[in-house]
Amino acid sequence: MTTQEIVQRLWALCHVLRDDGITYHEYVTELTYILFLKMAKETGTEAQLPGGHRWDDLTAQQGVEQLDFYRTLLIHLGSNGSTLVKAIFANAATALRQPKNLAKLVSDIDRLDWYSARTEGLGDLYEGLLERNATETKSGAGQYFTPRPLIESIVSLVQPQAGEVIQDPAAGTGGFLISADRFIKAATDDLFDLPEAAQRFQRREAFWGMELVPDTHRLLLMNAMLHGIEGDQLVLGDTLSAEGASLPKADVILTNPPFGTKKGGGRPSRQDFTFPTSNKQLAFLEHVYRGLKPGGRAAVVVPDNVLFEEGVGAQIRADLMDKCDLHTILRLPTGIFYAQGVKTNVLFFTRGPAARDTGNTERVWVHDLRANMPSFGKRTPLTRAHFAAFEAAFGADPHGRAERTDEGERGRFRCFGREEIRWRSDNLDIAWLRDESAGRHEELPEPEEIAAEIMAKLREAMEEMEALSEALAAASEEAVA
Repeated sequence: MTTQEIVQRLWALCHVLRDDGITYHEYVTELTYILFLKMAKETGTEAQLPGGHRWDDLTAQQGVEQLDFYRTLLIHLGSNGSTLVKAIFANAATALRQPKNLAKLVSDIDRLDWYSARTEGLGDLYEGLLERNATETKSGAGQYFTPRPLIESIVSLVQPQAGEVIQDPAAGTGGFLISADRFIKAATDDLFDLPEAAQRFQRREAFWGMELVPDTHRLLLMNAMLHGIEGDQLVLGDTLSAEGASLPKADVILTNPPFGTKKGGGRPSRQDFTFPTSNKQLAFLEHVYRGLKPGGRAAVVVPDNVLFEEGVGAQIRADLMDKCDLHTILRLPTGIFYAQGVKTNVLFFTRGPAARDTGNTERVWVHDLRANMPSFGKRTPLTRAHFAAFEAAFGADPHGRAERTDEGERGRFRCFGREEIRWRSDNLDIAWLRDESAGRHEELPEPEEIAAEIMAKLREAMEEMEALSEALAAASEEAVA
């Protein structure tokens, strides 16, 4: 069986979960608990699990006793076993209510072709499951999942190297870190070309990440483990708080920060930020360019408002172009992310030398991959081939210093000097191609996609209201005190 076929089998089990009242966004978390036990057995790593709480112990039970044992097992693993086990099972609980459904999940997972799964790669299998979940609009998981063709293109251009510290401050399910690890392993014969100390560094110290959402953090840890990334550097926390300031300086930062404002409209509680703002993307951008080592490079996915927002937005862009060489902007096509209509870009930049914190950007190259492009989605999936022309124009230098050609007003790749950008009030929302598709009738998304977008906006609004209410209550208590 291929990885795709196994993923399809696993996803079919979600119907069993649905019959037990489990919602789409809980599917992969619920499967992760059971898959972890099974994969630990298949990979010979059960020693990290406490005795009596392993796969064979679960399969030895039946009926109500099996479900009761499973509930107890989840609680026990949250405080026993290896550091990784305790992190993945922290506050774990099952939503399963019917013993027959747990029995079917366990038996069907046990019957999968695990020989083929190990041959194809358990990490690729789990990545496939995450991707399948992200494309299911009802799950709402797309907001944590950057399209893999985009990630692969970015990583191939930034070229992470063995020995570098690589960070994602909004790690999600770990797509950027996994892809960077895969890129390095491909260049080092799966790390065998490296000395033993360097191999240990790659497995345990090279990759750093922070994720705010607990359930997503579980998926991140599981994904990293199955790809051979160890250590305790993938942490649960808020990058826009003091926790984020504790992340070490990095040689490479690759990230797709969350969209929207900080909960409750509050500003990030980072003492090291010069330009405080409630706009999360701008705050993450400030974290990234301040978090790079001298000469370090970054690629950050940001929505259009980061390119044109005035006030603090303009100050952050100017500071970025002073401290870093913002050499390339990729205008991404619409429809490639979870929220319909969101227009995004990738900023590629290199931190200046230690002794030079001003004037590092002399010119900015912009590649327009948005105008006159198809609307991507289920009908027209995004592939790596769509980035081929951009990758060729970008060139082989990860710092953007390869020889480049300005394609003129009719081309997709153009160069703009720093003075011209300053004349634009540091507005980087630069477009010159007439979008011939803008006036045509756009095919409406599927009804379930529209519904999923509405639900996502409602969830975000509710979170904002709850956080604002908590902030007001706290302020009221302080006033009374």
